[in-house]
Amino acid sequence: MDYEQLYEHYLVYEKALKDTVKNVSKLQKSIAKLMDGGDLFRARTDAIALEESSGEIARLFSSLNARLADFDARAYVEGGDFARQLVDECRRLGVDVIGEFPVYEMFPYKVRIDVENQEVWIDRKKVPGLRPATLARQIRTGQEKLYKVNFKADRFVEELYSAYELFLLKNRKADGSDVFLDKLYPLLVPMARARKEYDKQAYAFDIARLFEEKELVLKNGKRFQFGPSRNINKALRILDSTGREHFLATIRFF
Repeated sequence: MDYEQLYEHYLVYEKALKDTVKNVSKLQKSIAKLMDGGDLFRARTDAIALEESSGEIARLFSSLNARLADFDARAYVEGGDFARQLVDECRRLGVDVIGEFPVYEMFPYKVRIDVENQEVWIDRKKVPGLRPATLARQIRTGQEKLYKVNFKADRFVEELYSAYELFLLKNRKADGSDVFLDKLYPLLVPMARARKEYDKQAYAFDIARLFEEKELVLKNGKRFQFGPSRNINKALRILDSTGREHFLATIRFF
């Protein structure tokens, strides 16, 4: 059984519980009104009905608990069904997915499935729940929010250029040389503590947004140009605003 099947079963219990709880509330109000008016006979009748409804709630909860206990969450995650359904849901929502179980990339997020604890991590944040449809929606919503955040490309490129200059100086490289983007990240964020707040995934996302600003000119009049690499492991994988995949390895300012 996968989670959606379990959820369909739960919805049946949910409706029955809502109806029964609604009846309990109705009977409780009726008994209160009857007792206030001194109608003891009808109050006794409603009290019996209330007891029966309360017993039905207990039976429903007992049955629901048994159904939940029967669901093998570990097998669901460990067997790969959860991951397959998550990938399917992401693709249905237009979320680009690469990777293999248990680690995936839904740019700019890195999603890791912790089989041992039946948990899901998006970057460094643990996400509660094992419903693929809900998680896929959360990832899609997060992506949309990120793209809506105002990106100050002019400020970011100036900071990137400062890291670029520092790298050239330290490594005695000529002005205008191509420099691997992964070499600039530690210079851009020198403190390990800061890297927890601004990790490589966030860096790649900013590079992706800068990639869209091809005509941007720095204050000193320089422009920038990204470059590829034969070694795919040296490149940052990004998606542009149309969802097209690019692999950017280097940058130069000229």
